Amino acid sequence: MDLFHFLPNLFFDYTLRTVAMGATVLGIVSGMLGSYAVLRRQSLLGDALSHAALPGVILGFIISGGMKSQVVLMLGAAGAGLIAILLLIGISRYTRIKEDSALGIILSVFFGFGLLLLSYLQRSPDARQAGLTTFLFGQAATLLQRDVIVMALFGGVALLIMILFWKEFKLLSFDRNFGASLGFPMQMLEILLTALLVIAVVIGLQAVGVVLMSAMIVAPAAAARQWTDRLGVMVLLAGIFGAMAGVSGAVISSLGRGLSTGPVIVLCVSMLVLFSLLFAPNRGILWNWLRQRRTRQQWQSHQILDNLYWMAAGHDDLEYPHSAVVLQVLGKGRRDVQQSLQQLADAKLVRHIDEDRWALTPSGIAAVESRDGHQSDQPPSGKNYARTQK
Repeated sequence: MDLFHFLPNLFFDYTLRTVAMGATVLGIVSGMLGSYAVLRRQSLLGDALSHAALPGVILGFIISGGMKSQVVLMLGAAGAGLIAILLLIGISRYTRIKEDSALGIILSVFFGFGLLLLSYLQRSPDARQAGLTTFLFGQAATLLQRDVIVMALFGGVALLIMILFWKEFKLLSFDRNFGASLGFPMQMLEILLTALLVIAVVIGLQAVGVVLMSAMIVAPAAAARQWTDRLGVMVLLAGIFGAMAGVSGAVISSLGRGLSTGPVIVLCVSMLVLFSLLFAPNRGILWNWLRQRRTRQQWQSHQILDNLYWMAAGHDDLEYPHSAVVLQVLGKGRRDVQQSLQQLADAKLVRHIDEDRWALTPSGIAAVESRDGHQSDQPPSGKNYARTQK
């Protein structure tokens, strides 16, 4: 499939359309719910829950007698995730182990138990266990339309609960102690919010797998955090970024042979994070660099104006010219001083006298003397300064 034909196929090809819809649902749900994990500095929570879901999937398969129905496997994964939540809360509350250490313990123990069960099933002669290994890295191409409907139903319920408890979750994310002082059951709210994250993890297991699912929880929210300081906008942007990554990953993986959809989706959302880190206003690395550069240039321009003013004041003429070499000695370097002088000349604050001499203009003099606190520290005119020197 080439790029020219992919757009019609996105709407009319059953497999591509189904995969794109499933990835979109996953991106929206995981991005919006993952915003709370990022804000609460619990990014490892998504990783732990996704790895903890693996033994639940396999136990669901075993208990159901070999059924590979998506609902059965999702319920098994959700049960394992809820057990992981309770263990996390119990370890953090009743032991001296910190929460991050407890997350690491749960992640490794549950994932190891899941791999043990998977190895046990692979040695059995039952052919029905074939395909369970796809839950490690996902296999979005196997999604069916009914699978997408189930994902949308579970994800829609999770998002509806998030909207109903919007204010409570906001308190939990930003000021847990204040919420507790108002009488809100913060412990139960934390369990509920984590349970919603479990739902987001569960619906994405078949698409991206337990290993990569944590990226879908964290990355869209991390990218959205760079663009805004408002929770509502961040949650909305995280859902949009997750949907964009899902659709673009599904399309790109369909353009080439041997490209797994799940890893491509994760790479797409990683590119969104990189773009946001570089170019997001206020927080982007590029904007911060430009802002710092502009601040340095402004500071140096003010310094050059002050130096010209002080030196000219000693000659009884505030428009007395001075060499740029002197300004370079007082400043940061030849190149920076020349650039600042040129900018000041463009602003009509200084003027170029001859080869290497520059002088203040009346506008430059007024700018120096009108600066806050300058007149109290520096002389208002060259005559007064010269008189005091005598």
